[in-house]
Amino acid sequence: MKKINNILSISFLLVLFVSCNEYLDVQLEGEYTSETFYKTEAHAILAINSTYQIASFSSTNNNIWVFGDVASDDTVKGGNDGDQSDIGFVNDFNVNTDNGTIESIWKHYYEGITRANNVIYYVPNIEMDSDLKARIIGEAKFLRSYYYFHLTNIFGEIPLKTEPALNSDALNVPLSTVEQIYSQIERDLSDAASALPISYSTSEIGRATKGAAFGLLAKVYLFQEKWNLALDAANQVEELGYTLTPLYKQNFEVAFENNEESVFEIQHLKDQVPFLGSRLNQYFSPIKDNGYFFNAPTEDFVNEFEVTAEQVFDPRLDYTVGRDGNKWVNGQDFLPEWSPATGFLGKKHVEPVTDSPIGDGDLNYTFMRYAEILLIQAEALNELNRGSEAVLPLNKVRKRARESYLYDTDLVGYGTIPSNLLPEISNTNQSFLREAIRHERRVELGLEFHRFYDLMRYGMSYAEQALRNTGFNYIQHRYFPIPQSEIDTNTNI
Repeated sequence: MKKINNILSISFLLVLFVSCNEYLDVQLEGEYTSETFYKTEAHAILAINSTYQIASFSSTNNNIWVFGDVASDDTVKGGNDGDQSDIGFVNDFNVNTDNGTIESIWKHYYEGITRANNVIYYVPNIEMDSDLKARIIGEAKFLRSYYYFHLTNIFGEIPLKTEPALNSDALNVPLSTVEQIYSQIERDLSDAASALPISYSTSEIGRATKGAAFGLLAKVYLFQEKWNLALDAANQVEELGYTLTPLYKQNFEVAFENNEESVFEIQHLKDQVPFLGSRLNQYFSPIKDNGYFFNAPTEDFVNEFEVTAEQVFDPRLDYTVGRDGNKWVNGQDFLPEWSPATGFLGKKHVEPVTDSPIGDGDLNYTFMRYAEILLIQAEALNELNRGSEAVLPLNKVRKRARESYLYDTDLVGYGTIPSNLLPEISNTNQSFLREAIRHERRVELGLEFHRFYDLMRYGMSYAEQALRNTGFNYIQHRYFPIPQSEIDTNTNI
C-alpha cells in the first residue's frame, strides 16, 4: 500500500514566530508570522505535517544512520576515503565539538522539537474539530518524543525545551539529565497513546498511531531497565493486532510498505515537487549505480548470522547484506569491489535503479516493527526471571526467519526448511537467554540504525568488547560532544 502524499507534500512550510527589531524590522511578505498563523484547522494540519518532515531522509541532515550503525560494530563509514570525513571521525570515535556530522543531527532534530513545541502550544487555541485537535497534539507529542529519544541517546544530557522560544531567554536552556529527558518522553508518549487512533484511513497512513506511542514507550522503558513497564507497554502493542509478515524481506520492499508488521514507518515518495524522496538510496548504493557506498557492513556483523553444518545461512543475512556470490537488489551478482571498505553493502534501504534519480528513493524507513516488540517482550521477561515465557516471543522471531524457505521462491531449496536452521531456543537460563536475545536483536534489526544504542545500554564491558577495534573508551565516548555552535550560542551550557 503506497504511502500518503499530503503528510509531506506541504511540510516544507517555513513559519516565523519571533519578531525582534534587532534582527529584522521589515514586514515580510508571502510568509506566515506568529500573528497570521495557527488560526485555522488547515494551519494546524500544515504545522503537524511539517513536523513529520524532519524525521524523513529527504534531507542529508538526518544522518541518524551514522550514530545507529557506523558508530557501532555493524558497519564502517565506507565510501571514498576523503568523502564525508566527519563521518569517519565518528567511526573512529575521534570527534571534536566542531564535527559537522554531530552538528547536523543536533540542529535538525531540535528543529523537529521546535516544530512540535509550536503545535503543542498554539493548536489548543484554534477553533476546530476537537477530536482532530486532540489527535494532532498527540502526534506532536509522539514526534517530540521520537526526536528527544535519539538526541539523548547520542548526546546524553541536553537542553529540554517544551515550549516555543517566545523570547531570547527561552533560547538559553540549561542541560537536563538523561533521566529528566526520559521522564518528559514518558509523559508525552502516555498522552499520545491516549489521544492517537489505532489506525487511519488510506489517505492518512503514515501518521503516528496508538501502537507507535506504546511501542516507543516500551523501548524507552527498556532502555531504563524498567522491565515491568516495558513489558506492559509492549503487551499493549500486541493487543492492537500487529503481526509478523510471512516473509522477512517484505519489510524492506516498496510493494509491501505500511504492512501488518509496521509499528512506525517514516514515509518517502519519489518524483515529487517539493522533494519527498529518500536520499539513503544513493548513500548506500554501489558506485556503479551512481551511489556513494556508505554504511558498509563489517565482517563481524556478517559472521553474527547463524549457519548450519551444511552451510545454509540464516536467510536474513542475504536479505540484509550484499555479499560475494549472492544477488544485489536488482538481481545482479554482487561484486565485493562495489564496496572497497569491507566487500559488503547494506540492502535494506536500497531499491533497484529506475528512471528516477537514484537520490530520490521511494522506500520508506521503518523505525519500529512488531518483531522488535516481540524482542522487547523477550528481554523484559528474561530480566524478570521469567525465562520460560521469554523464549516464546523470541522463538516467534526465529520461526518467521527460517520459514522464509516456505515463502521465498528465489531461495535454493524453496518449499522445505533446511535441517537445523535457526532451531528453537529451549534453554531458559537467564545469562544464556540474555545473550541469545542480544544476538537476535542484532541480526533481526541489523542495519536499521539501532545497534549503537543497544551497545551503550548493554554497558561498558559489552560495548568496549564489541568496539575493541576502534578508539572507543566507554567513559570518554558513551556520549558524543555537544556541538560547538550550541555551546557558543546557549549561555546556559
